[in-house]
Amino acid sequence: MENPLARVYKWASFWSRMGFLATLIVVGISHLLFGGINLSLQLVIALLALLVGIPHGAIDHLISIPRKPDSRFFSYIIIYTLIAVIAGWMIATWNINGFRVVLLMSALHFGFGDASFRNEQQDARKLSRFSFLTECLYALPAGFLPVMLPMTDSRTLSALMRIHPHLQFWSGNHTVLFRQIVLVLTVLSLVALILFRRYQLVIDLLLLTALSLVAPPLVAFAAYFGFWHALRHTARLVPKLPRAQERIAAGDWRKAITRAVVPGLYAVIGTLLVAGVLMYANPGKFSSSLLWSTLLIVWALTVPHMMVTARFDLKAMGKLV
Repeated sequence: MENPLARVYKWASFWSRMGFLATLIVVGISHLLFGGINLSLQLVIALLALLVGIPHGAIDHLISIPRKPDSRFFSYIIIYTLIAVIAGWMIATWNINGFRVVLLMSALHFGFGDASFRNEQQDARKLSRFSFLTECLYALPAGFLPVMLPMTDSRTLSALMRIHPHLQFWSGNHTVLFRQIVLVLTVLSLVALILFRRYQLVIDLLLLTALSLVAPPLVAFAAYFGFWHALRHTARLVPKLPRAQERIAAGDWRKAITRAVVPGLYAVIGTLLVAGVLMYANPGKFSSSLLWSTLLIVWALTVPHMMVTARFDLKAMGKLV
């Protein structure tokens, strides 16, 4: 009988794939019925996916440090918040360069985070971990596909102009080069992973490629963040949270997942409130778009979140004791 923790990872793998397939179906139906998916629907889907993805990074304080002593706990909260505020200010002030840095960091974070998810899933199933070569072959395209392909797509222009007018110029004159590098890297990785018989990793990369090429760029990136990355990261939180561990020990893997989701739900309400305040207080800098304000907050929070998660990624990849 499959152990409860393995079921958690299986759940995350299954539903992340289903989220992608559902998004592809919506895009396909929209093309068949209306000749395409209009920008308003894109923004609705993207906002929904972003809100679904927010909770997974909102409980870093529960997994990174002990709650005692109080001074250490509150110092961590203050530092974490300051890093997020500084990152948000930099992105809002230096739109293009801030956007570029966040995209690069996000691609590495996503790719190696997903590779770590797969290694931790191997641990839960009592199987051998993947080699470091296999991890890299998977992590690099897995991270850059959902970031670089949507953001260098020709359809990006209208979507990014709607979010924030300066972002349309983020790739400069290297748009085609960026796409070619990512596609070549993906093909080489797929060939190698097939030769290594890592078929589950191959399926993941094929799904990532399909959504990144077919869906509108904004939808593709947001769907990846909310329906893929967030679900898989949530599964990784289960063995790190004491209350979730208790449910795993009791054999109740569904409630273990709930214990990893509920503590971060406050961040969804908080993000919407802060985004609304930013829009009202300074519409010139933060734009009149709710999505831009939401993206700004998500990106700002992603910076300290990536710093926290990097330790777990390195440990999952066998590079940190």
